[in-house]
Amino acid sequence: MLYYLFDYLDTFNFPGAGLFDYISFRAAMALISSLFVSMFFGKRLIGLLQKQQIGETVRDLGLEGQLSKAGTPTMGGLIILAAILIPTLLFARLENIYVITMLIATVWLGAIGFIDDYIKVFKKNKAGLAGKFKVVGQVGVGIIVGCILYFHPDVVVHKKVDANYTLQPGETFVTKMHVDEDDTIESKWIETDDMTTTIPFIKNNEFNYNWLVGDWMGTWGWLLFIPVVIVIVVFISNGANLTDGLDGLATGTSAIIGISLAILAYVSTNVHFADYLDVMYIPGAEEMVIFISAFVGACIGFLWYNSFPAQVFMGDTGSLAIGGIIAVFAIAIRKELLIPILCGVFIIENVSVMIQVGWFKYTKKKFGEGRRVFLMAPLHHHYQKKGLHEAKIVSRFWIVAILLAVVTIVTLKVR
Repeated sequence: MLYYLFDYLDTFNFPGAGLFDYISFRAAMALISSLFVSMFFGKRLIGLLQKQQIGETVRDLGLEGQLSKAGTPTMGGLIILAAILIPTLLFARLENIYVITMLIATVWLGAIGFIDDYIKVFKKNKAGLAGKFKVVGQVGVGIIVGCILYFHPDVVVHKKVDANYTLQPGETFVTKMHVDEDDTIESKWIETDDMTTTIPFIKNNEFNYNWLVGDWMGTWGWLLFIPVVIVIVVFISNGANLTDGLDGLATGTSAIIGISLAILAYVSTNVHFADYLDVMYIPGAEEMVIFISAFVGACIGFLWYNSFPAQVFMGDTGSLAIGGIIAVFAIAIRKELLIPILCGVFIIENVSVMIQVGWFKYTKKKFGEGRRVFLMAPLHHHYQKKGLHEAKIVSRFWIVAILLAVVTIVTLKVR
């Protein structure tokens, strides 16, 4: 909203209005604003939740310090959602299709999580929203996001090509990449609306979903792309949900992932960096940098209250939303194949539960007695059972997340 106001004022040469033309300035303002909103709004929401006695009901699993968390306010994900949405609405261009896509995913998944928390807290049903309804909601987000990114005419990429490159169907040459009136990129580029993505660690690392389905299906790559989007959204949002079991674990990990995504988005939407690094340039997606800056600020601001010992829990309202946001964002900037590296913490938490449940069922069927691989799943509870302090587990998981983030960034050049 402020973007349009200052864009109008800039026509009258209003002092400072031109700053809003710079992505870096609006991203910085979104980050600062999200920190302010999360810390200012967070304190008041926590007080309100305490007053309404909206606290966590703890089931005794024999974990150290677990019972002391009983009564801690939950549904704090509302703080994260507010700190993402308000700065985005203020500083981003709201007609941008990428911004619209991210807003849809944020609100949709946040609503699913809110319904789940509402049932748990107000209806006193610890099971919350039935799992099948959660999955249906997540699949719905995947379908909408997949259709937008595959079919919308504004979703295109520019790719550098050799001088003797032959155009393929759906491609056009871009003779000059204009940056401003006095600045152009002279490399040879093509524009394509195919859903091309990036393969890490591979030279000429571009992959087109249409290629995989084969020429016999023509441009029906969406039959592969949309299911891939659905799987990623469901898996990563559930992974974030499972990771949210210790104070600050999911929040800090998400902030680290968000910073990495911000770097990837910036270099992919800045023509100079895209030219230098020889990566795809995604015109129009620069507004995503503003959104992810707000996301990072929201996570860091929420961590102020969520770090050990937590004053508030995000609940499913926050965890489902942040996982879905990370998944959709990575897909939108054509980096979904980096998710196994970047979101390694979420994935291992998810996989640990799958291994535990699968092995227990298998051994119970075969031997008549269920056996476990881990002392307890998800994985962070396994380390709690081994006697490690909660804060130490969280800090070590953060270190792992930072290492994975560094490896993800390195893929820009190592291929």
